[in-house]
Amino acid sequence: MTTQPAVATTAERDAIALHSHEHHIAPGEIAIGVVIGRASEFFDFFVFAIASVLVFPKLVFPYLDPLTGTLYSFGIFALAFLARPVGTLIFMVVDRAYGRGTKLTIALFLLGGSTAAIAFLPGHETIGHSSALLLALFRMGQGVALGGTWDGLASLLALNAPKNRRGWFAMIPQLGAPIGLIIASLLFAYFTSILPAEDFLDWGWRYPFFVAFAINVVALFARLRIVVTPEYTRLFENLALQAAPVTETLRFEWRTVLMGAFAPLASFAMFHMVTVFPLSWVFLFTRDTPARFLSVEAFAAALGTVAIVASGYIADRVGRRTLLGFSAAAIATFSGFAPQLLDGGETGEAVFMLLGFVLLGLSFGQSSGALSSSFSQRHRYTGSALTADLAWLFGAGFAPLVALLLSSRFGLASSGAYLLSGAVGTLIALWFNRELARNIE
Repeated sequence: MTTQPAVATTAERDAIALHSHEHHIAPGEIAIGVVIGRASEFFDFFVFAIASVLVFPKLVFPYLDPLTGTLYSFGIFALAFLARPVGTLIFMVVDRAYGRGTKLTIALFLLGGSTAAIAFLPGHETIGHSSALLLALFRMGQGVALGGTWDGLASLLALNAPKNRRGWFAMIPQLGAPIGLIIASLLFAYFTSILPAEDFLDWGWRYPFFVAFAINVVALFARLRIVVTPEYTRLFENLALQAAPVTETLRFEWRTVLMGAFAPLASFAMFHMVTVFPLSWVFLFTRDTPARFLSVEAFAAALGTVAIVASGYIADRVGRRTLLGFSAAAIATFSGFAPQLLDGGETGEAVFMLLGFVLLGLSFGQSSGALSSSFSQRHRYTGSALTADLAWLFGAGFAPLVALLLSSRFGLASSGAYLLSGAVGTLIALWFNRELARNIE
């Protein structure tokens, strides 16, 4: 039997003290830990994404025109998705050698530290091209850290899910995304509205990055208080949450990893089409103010949160596979008129965002870990982490860059074609993978 490595950090010892009397971790407590953890990760994600549109083109690439500077910023934005699988490889080794708590502590401080370091980033006028190199380095640090933040809590939540409530339990981890977006959007909306443009570009934009570090510290303790409990340790020892070697997992589970990575393409493509990309388009090609659009985005994200919750109820009645398929078909339909809405002035933008977030919530609420139950018990923890890494890389990593590049050269209609390709990818993955698809009913 595999034993849990010795406790190595003060944070772990403090967390263990909270559970010295064999306190039972209820599914509700697991859910809170999952949501807090995901919200912190997505807050970091959106803070960088928003700054890639509003700040970095002028701070890091002032010698380029605004469009090219934004494209360069989106290129750096994508580096985290390339680095994330590397982080998974590194931190799986740390996990097996030193334990889940140590891995989480290092990963979350690396994530928070990389994010906070961006807050001190000098601009091109101060250090020249080194500014872009530092930004790329810090972004890769975020990506490596994200690979280590996989704690298995979503899998633990799924293991506690009754068969007739799998859809409900599946949507809970997804709530972290709109929460992170709402906080990040409102923070930037506040600073862009109260500060002159010069002050915002000088120091105002840096505050959300400091907030990100504080949120990561809170998330660390919220997750540690669960992963160091005796109950979690028993699951670890029984291999239900064991970090299996990556090469072994890929050798035995490559088909599930591959299908799991492509199944959520529709929702992940939609994810960026209603969050990062429209902000860049509106900021570059319309007269709309960032504060107004970010406020609309925050409201739409709140509506998307309701849709995520609704996806849990719907999936438990019609099946997760059915909901994923219908959502992908709806996204494909939306791609046909979404560009016209986004180009339709303030009213069109609002309708685009509200309708887009509803579709995103229904799809995204059931997309993550859709095939996790298809992994063998030994490989479920590592396989789920790899699937998440590849799904984000294929479906989201280059989405803002590709969508903006296509739209700027061929018109907004091409962004709809990009969204359509993601929907088609999901439908093909579900159709070709019927055997695995039966496991997500």
